[in-house]
Amino acid sequence: MQKQKSESRVAVYYELTKPKIWYLLVFTAFGAALTAAQIYDIEISPSTWILMLFSVAAGSAAANTLTNYHDRDIDAIMERTKGRPLPSKRIFPAVKARNFGLALAGISLGLAFGISFTTTVEQGLWATAFIAFGLLNNVLVYSYGLKRRSRTNIILGGLCGGSPPMIGWVAVTMSDLWTMGLAMAGLVFIWIPMHIWALTLHFKEDYNKVNVPMLTAVQSEKTASRAIAVSTVVMVLFSIAPFFISTEAGEKMIGDVYLWTAIASGALMVGLSIWVIVKPIEKAAWTLFKFSSPYLAVLFIALMVDSAL
Repeated sequence: MQKQKSESRVAVYYELTKPKIWYLLVFTAFGAALTAAQIYDIEISPSTWILMLFSVAAGSAAANTLTNYHDRDIDAIMERTKGRPLPSKRIFPAVKARNFGLALAGISLGLAFGISFTTTVEQGLWATAFIAFGLLNNVLVYSYGLKRRSRTNIILGGLCGGSPPMIGWVAVTMSDLWTMGLAMAGLVFIWIPMHIWALTLHFKEDYNKVNVPMLTAVQSEKTASRAIAVSTVVMVLFSIAPFFISTEAGEKMIGDVYLWTAIASGALMVGLSIWVIVKPIEKAAWTLFKFSSPYLAVLFIALMVDSAL
Protein backbone atom coordinates (compact mmCIF):
# COMPACT_ATOMS: atom_id res chain seq x y z
CA MET A 1 0.00 0.00 0.00
CA GLN A 2 2.80 2.37 0.95
CA LYS A 3 4.66 1.56 -2.27
CA GLN A 4 1.58 2.37 -4.38
CA LYS A 5 1.15 5.67 -2.56
CA SER A 6 4.84 6.52 -3.14
CA GLU A 7 4.62 5.65 -6.84
CA SER A 8 1.49 7.78 -7.18
CA ARG A 9 3.25 10.75 -5.59
CA VAL A 10 6.21 10.38 -7.95
CA ALA A 11 3.79 10.27 -10.89
CA VAL A 12 2.08 13.48 -9.78
CA TYR A 13 5.36 15.42 -9.49
CA TYR A 14 6.47 13.94 -12.80
CA GLU A 15 3.26 15.24 -14.39
CA LEU A 16 3.92 18.66 -12.83
CA THR A 17 7.12 18.97 -14.88
CA LYS A 18 5.21 18.66 -18.23
CA PRO A 19 7.36 15.80 -19.55
CA LYS A 20 6.11 16.08 -23.15
CA ILE A 21 7.74 19.51 -23.32
CA TRP A 22 11.09 18.62 -21.83
CA TYR A 23 11.35 15.35 -23.78
CA LEU A 24 11.43 17.38 -27.00
CA LEU A 25 13.88 19.94 -25.61
CA VAL A 26 16.23 17.21 -24.37
CA PHE A 27 16.03 15.67 -27.85
CA THR A 28 17.15 18.96 -29.43
CA ALA A 29 20.13 19.07 -27.04
CA PHE A 30 20.95 15.46 -27.93
CA GLY A 31 20.63 16.26 -31.64
CA ALA A 32 22.89 19.31 -31.39
CA ALA A 33 25.54 17.38 -29.45
CA LEU A 34 25.56 14.42 -31.83
CA THR A 35 25.64 16.68 -34.88
CA ALA A 36 28.61 18.62 -33.49
CA ALA A 37 30.42 15.41 -32.55
CA GLN A 38 29.98 14.00 -36.06
CA ILE A 39 30.96 17.20 -37.86
CA TYR A 40 34.19 17.59 -35.86
CA ASP A 41 34.84 13.88 -35.23
CA ILE A 42 34.84 14.35 -31.46
CA GLU A 43 34.06 11.50 -29.09
CA ILE A 44 31.66 12.47 -26.30
CA SER A 45 32.41 10.76 -22.99
CA PRO A 46 29.56 8.95 -21.19
CA SER A 47 29.90 11.35 -18.25
CA THR A 48 29.51 14.38 -20.55
CA TRP A 49 26.40 12.82 -22.12
CA ILE A 50 24.88 12.23 -18.69
CA LEU A 51 25.68 15.71 -17.37
CA MET A 52 24.44 17.45 -20.52
CA LEU A 53 21.20 15.51 -20.99
CA PHE A 54 20.20 15.53 -17.32
CA SER A 55 21.04 19.22 -16.89
CA VAL A 56 18.71 20.07 -19.79
CA ALA A 57 16.02 17.71 -18.48
CA ALA A 58 16.22 19.12 -14.95
CA GLY A 59 16.34 22.73 -16.18
CA SER A 60 13.34 22.32 -18.48
CA ALA A 61 11.41 20.47 -15.78
CA ALA A 62 12.29 23.22 -13.30
CA ALA A 63 11.04 25.96 -15.62
CA ASN A 64 7.79 24.09 -16.27
CA THR A 65 7.28 23.46 -12.56
CA LEU A 66 7.88 27.08 -11.58
CA THR A 67 5.60 28.42 -14.33
CA ASN A 68 2.94 25.95 -13.21
CA TYR A 69 3.31 27.33 -9.70
CA HIS A 70 2.90 30.92 -10.89
CA ASP A 71 -0.04 30.10 -13.17
CA ARG A 72 -1.96 27.95 -10.69
CA ASP A 73 -4.68 30.61 -10.30
CA ILE A 74 -5.54 30.80 -14.00
CA ASP A 75 -4.96 27.07 -14.50
CA ALA A 76 -7.79 26.43 -12.01
CA ILE A 77 -10.20 28.33 -14.30
CA MET A 78 -9.15 27.10 -17.75
CA GLU A 79 -10.82 23.89 -18.91
CA ARG A 80 -7.59 22.66 -20.53
CA THR A 81 -5.51 23.00 -17.36
CA LYS A 82 -7.76 22.66 -14.32
CA GLY A 83 -6.85 18.99 -13.94
CA ARG A 84 -3.15 19.76 -13.47
CA PRO A 85 -1.55 18.79 -10.12
CA LEU A 86 -1.73 22.25 -8.50
CA PRO A 87 -5.26 23.42 -9.40
CA SER A 88 -6.61 19.92 -8.68
CA LYS A 89 -4.81 20.07 -5.31
CA ARG A 90 -3.06 16.76 -5.87
CA ILE A 91 -0.04 18.75 -4.71
CA PHE A 92 -0.95 20.84 -1.67
CA PRO A 93 0.10 23.27 -0.38
CA ALA A 94 1.40 24.82 -3.58
CA VAL A 95 4.67 25.87 -1.94
CA LYS A 96 5.78 22.24 -2.25
CA ALA A 97 5.73 22.63 -6.03
CA ARG A 98 7.71 25.86 -5.84
CA ASN A 99 10.37 24.25 -3.65
CA PHE A 100 10.53 21.26 -5.99
CA GLY A 101 11.03 23.57 -8.96
CA LEU A 102 13.78 25.51 -7.21
CA ALA A 103 15.53 22.26 -6.28
CA LEU A 104 15.41 21.10 -9.90
CA ALA A 105 16.81 24.47 -11.02
CA GLY A 106 19.73 24.12 -8.61
CA ILE A 107 20.39 20.55 -9.78
CA SER A 108 20.34 21.61 -13.44
CA LEU A 109 22.86 24.40 -12.83
CA GLY A 110 25.12 22.05 -10.87
CA LEU A 111 25.02 19.39 -13.59
CA ALA A 112 25.74 21.96 -16.31
CA PHE A 113 28.74 23.26 -14.38
CA GLY A 114 29.89 19.65 -13.98
CA ILE A 115 30.61 19.64 -17.71
CA SER A 116 33.68 21.72 -16.76
CA PHE A 117 35.24 18.57 -15.29
CA THR A 118 34.60 16.34 -18.31
CA THR A 119 35.48 18.85 -21.06
CA THR A 120 36.90 22.34 -20.35
CA VAL A 121 36.05 25.05 -17.84
CA GLU A 122 34.96 27.34 -20.70
CA GLN A 123 32.47 24.78 -22.00
CA GLY A 124 31.08 24.16 -18.52
CA LEU A 125 30.64 27.86 -17.83
CA TRP A 126 28.84 28.41 -21.14
CA ALA A 127 26.56 25.43 -20.48
CA THR A 128 25.74 26.85 -17.03
CA ALA A 129 25.10 30.29 -18.53
CA PHE A 130 22.69 28.85 -21.10
CA ILE A 131 20.80 26.92 -18.41
CA ALA A 132 20.55 30.07 -16.28
CA PHE A 133 19.37 32.12 -19.26
CA GLY A 134 16.72 29.55 -20.12
CA LEU A 135 15.37 29.52 -16.57
CA LEU A 136 15.32 33.31 -16.20
CA ASN A 137 13.75 33.86 -19.61
CA ASN A 138 11.02 31.25 -19.20
CA VAL A 139 10.09 31.95 -15.59
CA LEU A 140 10.75 35.66 -15.04
CA VAL A 141 10.49 37.19 -18.52
CA TYR A 142 7.69 35.04 -19.96
CA SER A 143 5.60 33.73 -17.07
CA TYR A 144 5.95 36.58 -14.56
CA GLY A 145 6.65 39.47 -16.91
CA LEU A 146 4.92 39.12 -20.27
CA LYS A 147 2.37 36.31 -20.35
CA ARG A 148 -0.49 38.28 -18.79
CA ARG A 149 0.49 41.67 -20.22
CA SER A 150 1.56 41.43 -23.87
CA ARG A 151 -0.05 39.78 -26.90
CA THR A 152 3.45 39.14 -28.30
CA ASN A 153 4.55 37.53 -25.02
CA ILE A 154 5.73 34.29 -26.59
CA ILE A 155 8.23 35.99 -28.92
CA LEU A 156 10.59 37.34 -26.24
CA GLY A 157 9.42 34.67 -23.83
CA GLY A 158 10.40 31.94 -26.28
CA LEU A 159 14.11 32.77 -26.40
CA CYS A 160 14.65 30.12 -23.73
CA GLY A 161 13.78 27.43 -26.28
CA GLY A 162 17.15 27.95 -27.93
CA SER A 163 19.10 27.08 -24.78
CA PRO A 164 19.03 23.24 -25.03
CA PRO A 165 20.67 23.06 -28.50
CA MET A 166 23.30 25.57 -27.37
CA ILE A 167 24.04 23.45 -24.30
CA GLY A 168 24.29 20.34 -26.45
CA TRP A 169 26.70 22.09 -28.80
CA VAL A 170 29.03 23.57 -26.14
CA ALA A 171 29.18 20.22 -24.35
CA VAL A 172 31.04 19.01 -27.45
CA THR A 173 32.90 22.00 -28.86
CA MET A 174 33.18 25.78 -28.86
CA SER A 175 33.92 25.84 -32.59
CA ASP A 176 31.24 27.51 -34.72
CA LEU A 177 29.03 28.03 -31.66
CA TRP A 178 27.76 31.35 -32.98
CA THR A 179 27.05 30.03 -36.46
CA MET A 180 25.82 26.42 -36.56
CA GLY A 181 25.11 26.25 -32.83
CA LEU A 182 23.08 29.44 -32.99
CA ALA A 183 21.28 28.24 -36.13
CA MET A 184 20.12 25.10 -34.34
CA ALA A 185 18.97 27.20 -31.40
CA GLY A 186 17.15 29.43 -33.88
CA LEU A 187 15.23 26.45 -35.23
CA VAL A 188 13.62 25.98 -31.81
CA PHE A 189 13.15 29.68 -31.06
CA ILE A 190 11.39 30.42 -34.37
CA TRP A 191 9.31 27.24 -34.06
CA ILE A 192 7.85 28.25 -30.68
CA PRO A 193 5.49 31.12 -31.72
CA MET A 194 3.82 29.04 -34.44
CA HIS A 195 3.47 26.10 -32.06
CA ILE A 196 1.95 28.17 -29.24
CA TRP A 197 -0.22 30.36 -31.46
CA ALA A 198 -1.80 27.29 -33.09
CA LEU A 199 -2.56 25.93 -29.61
CA THR A 200 -4.09 29.19 -28.35
CA LEU A 201 -6.26 29.58 -31.45
CA HIS A 202 -7.70 26.17 -30.64
CA PHE A 203 -8.27 27.11 -26.98
CA LYS A 204 -8.95 30.85 -27.44
CA GLU A 205 -12.04 30.86 -25.20
CA ASP A 206 -9.99 29.44 -22.35
CA TYR A 207 -7.34 32.16 -22.67
CA ASN A 208 -9.89 34.94 -22.98
CA LYS A 209 -11.67 33.65 -19.89
CA VAL A 210 -8.57 34.36 -17.77
CA ASN A 211 -7.51 37.53 -19.65
CA VAL A 212 -4.22 36.13 -20.95
CA PRO A 213 -3.69 38.16 -24.15
CA MET A 214 -2.10 35.53 -26.39
CA LEU A 215 -1.98 36.98 -29.92
CA THR A 216 -4.16 34.36 -31.59
CA ALA A 217 -6.69 34.43 -28.75
CA VAL A 218 -7.36 38.18 -28.71
CA GLN A 219 -7.24 38.86 -32.46
CA SER A 220 -9.94 37.93 -34.94
CA GLU A 221 -9.68 34.43 -36.38
CA LYS A 222 -8.68 35.93 -39.74
CA THR A 223 -5.82 37.95 -38.25
CA ALA A 224 -4.79 35.07 -35.99
CA SER A 225 -4.63 32.61 -38.89
CA ARG A 226 -2.49 35.03 -40.89
CA ALA A 227 -0.09 35.44 -37.96
CA ILE A 228 0.24 31.65 -37.75
CA ALA A 229 0.84 31.39 -41.50
CA VAL A 230 3.49 34.13 -41.53
CA SER A 231 5.32 32.59 -38.55
CA THR A 232 5.20 29.19 -40.27
CA VAL A 233 6.69 30.55 -43.49
CA VAL A 234 9.46 32.34 -41.55
CA MET A 235 10.17 29.12 -39.68
CA VAL A 236 10.35 27.06 -42.87
CA LEU A 237 12.62 29.58 -44.62
CA PHE A 238 14.93 29.71 -41.59
CA SER A 239 15.05 25.90 -41.44
CA ILE A 240 17.11 25.93 -44.65
CA ALA A 241 19.81 28.14 -43.07
CA PRO A 242 22.00 25.28 -41.71
CA PHE A 243 22.56 24.09 -45.29
CA PHE A 244 24.49 27.28 -46.08
CA ILE A 245 26.76 27.27 -43.02
CA SER A 246 30.40 26.21 -43.36
CA THR A 247 33.05 25.38 -40.77
CA GLU A 248 35.83 27.79 -39.91
CA ALA A 249 37.94 25.82 -42.40
CA GLY A 250 35.40 26.54 -45.16
CA GLU A 251 33.86 23.04 -45.35
CA LYS A 252 30.09 22.63 -45.57
CA MET A 253 28.61 21.14 -42.43
CA ILE A 254 25.26 19.93 -43.74
CA GLY A 255 24.31 18.48 -47.12
CA ASP A 256 21.39 17.52 -49.32
CA VAL A 257 19.76 15.01 -46.97
CA TYR A 258 18.96 17.77 -44.51
CA LEU A 259 18.08 20.28 -47.21
CA TRP A 260 15.46 18.11 -48.89
CA THR A 261 14.05 16.95 -45.56
CA ALA A 262 13.65 20.59 -44.50
CA ILE A 263 12.00 21.47 -47.81
CA ALA A 264 9.60 18.50 -47.78
CA SER A 265 8.58 18.80 -44.13
CA GLY A 266 8.38 22.58 -44.47
CA ALA A 267 6.03 22.26 -47.45
CA LEU A 268 3.71 20.16 -45.28
CA MET A 269 3.74 22.78 -42.51
CA VAL A 270 3.05 25.62 -44.98
CA GLY A 271 0.20 23.58 -46.44
CA LEU A 272 -1.33 23.11 -42.99
CA SER A 273 -0.98 26.82 -42.23
CA ILE A 274 -2.79 27.63 -45.49
CA TRP A 275 -5.59 25.35 -44.31
CA VAL A 276 -5.77 27.43 -41.12
CA ILE A 277 -6.13 30.61 -43.25
CA VAL A 278 -8.79 29.11 -45.52
CA LYS A 279 -10.72 27.56 -42.63
CA PRO A 280 -9.61 29.23 -39.36
CA ILE A 281 -11.42 26.64 -37.24
CA GLU A 282 -10.33 24.74 -34.16
CA LYS A 283 -9.71 21.49 -36.06
CA ALA A 284 -7.28 23.12 -38.52
CA ALA A 285 -5.34 24.90 -35.74
CA TRP A 286 -5.24 21.73 -33.64
CA THR A 287 -3.94 19.67 -36.59
CA LEU A 288 -1.15 22.20 -37.22
CA PHE A 289 -0.27 22.14 -33.52
CA LYS A 290 -0.12 18.33 -33.44
CA PHE A 291 2.18 18.22 -36.48
CA SER A 292 4.51 20.95 -35.19
CA SER A 293 6.39 18.86 -32.58
CA PRO A 294 7.13 15.96 -34.97
CA TYR A 295 8.23 18.55 -37.54
CA LEU A 296 10.89 19.96 -35.19
CA ALA A 297 12.02 16.45 -34.26
CA VAL A 298 12.35 15.53 -37.97
CA LEU A 299 14.61 18.53 -38.58
CA PHE A 300 16.97 17.47 -35.79
CA ILE A 301 16.93 13.84 -36.94
CA ALA A 302 17.87 15.04 -40.43
CA LEU A 303 20.76 17.08 -38.99
CA MET A 304 22.06 14.03 -37.15
CA VAL A 305 21.74 11.74 -40.16
CA ASP A 306 23.28 14.23 -42.58
CA SER A 307 26.24 15.01 -40.34
CA ALA A 308 26.87 11.27 -39.99
CA LEU A 309 27.02 10.93 -43.77
